[in-house]
Amino acid sequence: MNAIWDSIVTFFVEFPWLSLLIALGIFTIFLLFRKIFITYLFKIILGLSRKTHATLLTQLLLSYEKPLRFLFVIIGARVALTYFGVEFSDNVTLMRLFNASLIILGGWGLYNYVSTHGTFMAFTKKKLQLSDDHMLLPFISNILRFVVIALTFVTVLSSFDVDVNGFIAGLGLGGLAFALAAQETVANFFGGIVIITEKPFKKGDWISSASVEGTVEDITFRSTKIRTFDDAIVVVPNKTLSNEAITNWSEMNMRRVNYSIGVGQETTRSELEHAVLEIRKLVISHPGVVTDTVMIYFDEFGETSYNIFIYYFTKTVAWSEWHDVKEEINYDILDILSKEGVSVLKPIVVFDSHEHEQHQLEKAES
Repeated sequence: MNAIWDSIVTFFVEFPWLSLLIALGIFTIFLLFRKIFITYLFKIILGLSRKTHATLLTQLLLSYEKPLRFLFVIIGARVALTYFGVEFSDNVTLMRLFNASLIILGGWGLYNYVSTHGTFMAFTKKKLQLSDDHMLLPFISNILRFVVIALTFVTVLSSFDVDVNGFIAGLGLGGLAFALAAQETVANFFGGIVIITEKPFKKGDWISSASVEGTVEDITFRSTKIRTFDDAIVVVPNKTLSNEAITNWSEMNMRRVNYSIGVGQETTRSELEHAVLEIRKLVISHPGVVTDTVMIYFDEFGETSYNIFIYYFTKTVAWSEWHDVKEEINYDILDILSKEGVSVLKPIVVFDSHEHEQHQLEKAES
């Protein structure tokens, strides 16, 4: 019992407490310097970078702000342990852990740098002339982030003398087996790439295809979510959409009005000619109509009526505004027919096949 007690006393007496205190002091100094660097020096460097308008450099500094905090901790720990007598060159495990931590910090900063909302992606968007809501931006960002994670992981393994070549070969065989087992998922993934790169539509667009019609709410690499005009969500696999003809009605530059008016057969030729001429002048002169699209003609002989063909495009594509323009013109047409003494035998028949959207589209456009 006395021998154990003597060994404990000897350990505490001979332990290099002064070196430990100095090592802890060194580590504390690094922590304080980290605080000073991040609070003052880093902001000064960042301010100088912004003044030079080097946006990519500024974003790079911002991306490494948090990794730099941990860098001071890691370096401070190594300097403190070295002073305390720990030889990193003789301790392979500690050296590998130190190198791996530096690699991880470097990968962490690059991961932040290629984020969707970072300056690098803004620079990419400008160079590729992409819109803010283009799905190619998060796609590029996700691919770059995956590459950064993969390279960081492989580099860390290399620092621990792991056979990376065998590991990569194993990943290749595993990826091949996975692709064969999930062909449908892979097909949907590449369908998503086609949709994202070819840009047939974007979020908020009103589209129609053989399988669905509605407003696009979300686009992922596997599927596209579309809200129908019945206010239901339909999830369509990208493989299906990429193989179908897609009509993007939101890309209309103008909107069609197409109908006919049946007037009484007691109408004389002169009355009919004058009515058609006045209606044509009316539609052409309306400020909401695209002038060179107007077609107003005595079209055909019906069983009990003479049919006047009305065809034009409005400048607006908004559902409610389209109705406003059409209503104004219809009222004026009624005034013309009434003034000419021409009777209307049947109601106006509209042939636009997409008028069934009703208030859901109006809500989407707002």
